[in-house]
Parts: sequence; structure tokens; C-alpha cells
Amino acid sequence: MFEAHLDATYAWLGLALVSVATAGVAAALPASPPPDADGVAHTIDSVADGEHPATAEHGLAANRIRLTERSVALDDGSGTARAPIHAPRITPVPKGRERDPDGDGLRRILGGVPPDAAFDDPEAFAAAAERSRATDHEWRPAPDQLTVRRVHYGGVHVTLVG
Repeated sequence: MFEAHLDATYAWLGLALVSVATAGVAAALPASPPPDADGVAHTIDSVADGEHPATAEHGLAANRIRLTERSVALDDGSGTARAPIHAPRITPVPKGRERDPDGDGLRRILGGVPPDAAFDDPEAFAAAAERSRATDHEWRPAPDQLTVRRVHYGGVHVTLVG
């Protein structure tokens, strides 16, 4: 009555092996989803593709960001996500004075100040945007929120992202 059947022993061993394999697969899964680089790229594209001035914000769940004219990359420590930007020439606006030779003019505009209050003329604004696009775009600490603003100043149309 209390005998161990040979078939039951094999069934228990098989069940134990499947349980260990399942636990290993579950432990290998990432703890959180990768950052949403596609959502960020969509937000940038939707603002930059418009004809009229517009502003949008997108929350970030990442530790670092790398923004270029053609792509956005986000890193959260457990993985990196990249997405292409299809909009015509965006202007990354890095935080910090060392990247903006015109002081904080582009950052002020990104924050909501009219371009004519930050720059003397459209040519100075266009030159500052061109210099910002030409800088080396390296990994930076990611803010909690990314702001995208399309502005027009005279005949100059620029999409600022920072």
C-alpha cells in the first residue's frame, strides 16, 4: 500500500526538472520593459512634421539619453532602446552652457520664451540652431520629461528637442 511505483518516481523527477527550468526562464526575464524610444520618436516626428508652431512633452523612464538629428536612444541600466526620427532636421538642445555658445538662448526658447526675445534676428537664431546640430551628441543624463517645440522666427523654422 505504501510502495513507490516506478512510474510515479519518474513523474516526480520530470515535474522537478520542469519546475527548475521554468524558474530559470522567469529569472532571466528583464525586471522592467525597455525604455520607450519609439514613443519619444513619434512625439518628435508629430511636432516636427507640422507646419505650425507647436509644443509637446513626453515623459521618460530612462537614466540616459542620446539624441541626434536622426535618432533617439534611451538607456535605463537594464537595456538600451533606439528609434529613428523621420522628421526633417531636429535641433537637439543639450542641458548645460558648455554646449550652447549663445548662452541659454535655445534652452529659453525651448522653455517657452519667444525667439525674438532670445535672439536679435532670425539669422542669429538659425546660426545657433545649426551650431547645436553640429555638436557631438553623446550620452547625457535623461530628464524626467522631454520637451519638443517647433518655432518660427522670420523665415526660420526650427524644431527644438531637449
